[in-house]
Amino acid sequence: MQTLVVGAGAVGGTIAAQLVRAGHDVLLCDADPAHVDALNASGLRVTGPADTDDVTVPVRAVLPADLPDRVERALVAVKSHHTRAAAELLRDRLAPEGYVVSLQNGMTADALGDVLGPERVVVGFVNFGADLIAPGVIAQGNVATVRVGELGARPGRISDRVREVAALLPWAEATDTIAGYLWSKEAYGAMLFATSVSDLTIADALGRPAYRPLMLALAREVLALAPVQPEPFDGFDPADLEGSLDRLVTFNAASGKARTGVWRDLAVRRRKTEVDDLDAVGGALVHQVAELVRAIERGERRCDVANLDLLAAYERLDRLGRPLAAVVETLPAPARAADGPLLGMPVAVKDMIDVAGVVRGNGNPRAMAEGRPAESDAPVVARLRAAGADVFATAALLEYAAGAQHPGLPEVRNPADPTLTAGGSSGGSAALVAAGVCPAALGTDTGGSIRVPASYCGCVGLKPSHGLVPVEGVTPLAPSFDHVGVLATDVATASAVLMALTGVAPVPAPEPGALRVGLLAEQVADPRVQPGTRSAVEAAVERLVAAGVLVVEVDPTPLQALDEVFGPVILYEAWRELGPFAADPTWFGPDTDRLIRSGRDVTENAYTSALALREALLPAADALLHGVDVLLGPAVPFVAPVTTPVIDSPEGETEGLFSMSANLTGQPAVVLPCGTDGGLPVGLQLMGRRGGDADLMAAAATVERVLGGDAA
Repeated sequence: MQTLVVGAGAVGGTIAAQLVRAGHDVLLCDADPAHVDALNASGLRVTGPADTDDVTVPVRAVLPADLPDRVERALVAVKSHHTRAAAELLRDRLAPEGYVVSLQNGMTADALGDVLGPERVVVGFVNFGADLIAPGVIAQGNVATVRVGELGARPGRISDRVREVAALLPWAEATDTIAGYLWSKEAYGAMLFATSVSDLTIADALGRPAYRPLMLALAREVLALAPVQPEPFDGFDPADLEGSLDRLVTFNAASGKARTGVWRDLAVRRRKTEVDDLDAVGGALVHQVAELVRAIERGERRCDVANLDLLAAYERLDRLGRPLAAVVETLPAPARAADGPLLGMPVAVKDMIDVAGVVRGNGNPRAMAEGRPAESDAPVVARLRAAGADVFATAALLEYAAGAQHPGLPEVRNPADPTLTAGGSSGGSAALVAAGVCPAALGTDTGGSIRVPASYCGCVGLKPSHGLVPVEGVTPLAPSFDHVGVLATDVATASAVLMALTGVAPVPAPEPGALRVGLLAEQVADPRVQPGTRSAVEAAVERLVAAGVLVVEVDPTPLQALDEVFGPVILYEAWRELGPFAADPTWFGPDTDRLIRSGRDVTENAYTSALALREALLPAADALLHGVDVLLGPAVPFVAPVTTPVIDSPEGETEGLFSMSANLTGQPAVVLPCGTDGGLPVGLQLMGRRGGDADLMAAAATVERVLGGDAA
């Protein structure tokens, strides 16, 4: 009986060569004319570590249009997305007693069965590695598991036809559990697809500790969907995924096939892959892999390790971010520049900043459900993309950044202790950074909304100088005080993001002996500061002094004098900006509704008087920096509470006691972790000169270096 091999590429060609060597009558069919011509002219050559004989066998090959009218047995080894086309080629050619054997990746038996009849389909499982490296030439990397069976076979029942195929195919064994092998291969295949979006070898990508949680999560996601018991093969054991990774690293390191066929399709052949079949399996993380593959297929990305870093961030987003209620939306395969200073950095964006194609949710269920997707990116998002960053998620926030949680949404929890709040209003951004999901996130700050959650969660929070970072495309609260800023794992990352957003280049950090700090001692001594928080800040100051930093006490009275300006301005402007929503009494949560409506009672005269008072008081506040580089004080008087206090409550007023000053003056301010109180993070705040953002961050880098591991 002649055996037709449809698809003479890596798998089909390798099998065909072995069949010819064993004396079988084989006809090859392939859609590539150059490959067909080479096969007929020079034979089929199989080389590589798995076949040291470097075998060349004479074969006959045809294009699909030249297939014979009658086919007794066909081995189908085309890419999964060509399955139906291959089946149509065979529909009227397959003999009444003829059958086909699928030797493909993925779940292709149904597509073959739909056209040819399921009773005429034998399913193969092939795990050896091979590549078509030139017309007529295949490199075989290893010899591995090959199984054949029929879907729906009864336990212990293997048909004569399956036994016939097992005897025909090289390295094959018959099985009554072929579906279990296919599902295991899908799980392993999900990991292999993930490796293919990078420029790493299979063994290197599987072996790197940074990607281990990603690989395990992909396999678990697929296996959780399996309707049958998955089967082990070649070191992959569904019952021991942790051990499987180590075994698969060894297996692939010894193989002559260093990278997947998917990688070759993407990076070398630049053609469509079998990703649709993988995506059809389902699963959120698998979908992210598929979207990245498609982006590479479209030429929007290249195979790069940064893609693996993004996939690892998606895995952390689900594992670490979602349990904290910090995630609003995941953004698949985000558009970005191919190069830049932030290349491949995953960055989350507070869900009140426009991201093209995404609804601006503003921490409000109605806005999330009824809002229209943004037509374009806010300038800050566009600048991140231009710098090569991956804007990969939107982060949760207090409702409209106004200082209260909407009761219809869960409050963001604190990575340091999930029974406590992450703070607000940029709590989602702070939680994602502090939990290790991503190195940076954008937030907004009108009275401390970046710096308060940074202090609570134990990360760096930067509010730049007012007006330095554009706020177009950002939901306004009080434009006189609104800022877009950065939450980050460390000062260097915050500085890098600031440079991408503004063009402000970092300056060298001074040596401790060259740094002059103005200590706001009365803030530290304020009785509203918790004793443990005070102790942490004082201990940090002592370490700075011991390192040689010049610390002098500064009277904060000029800053305190500005406090009476805050209420009239923020309430008046918030009513002007958000009051139209209050026309619908069901739009806001009750606390936000009360806060916004209280702005109706602020007269224009009171508002303009408050602005005038601010202008009159600013020179005295500026003078506090004469003779020093930065001002230092507590970020928040206490550690994270169970829930965010409403801004117009006594606790809410105390929470913003030290942070709102920089919004009133427009100075840049940054919060750094400086220790703990009862095991919870404590932050200190540094304030610099307006427009002196680079100098502030340089000073912050020195302080961070002196305090060392206290940021952890």
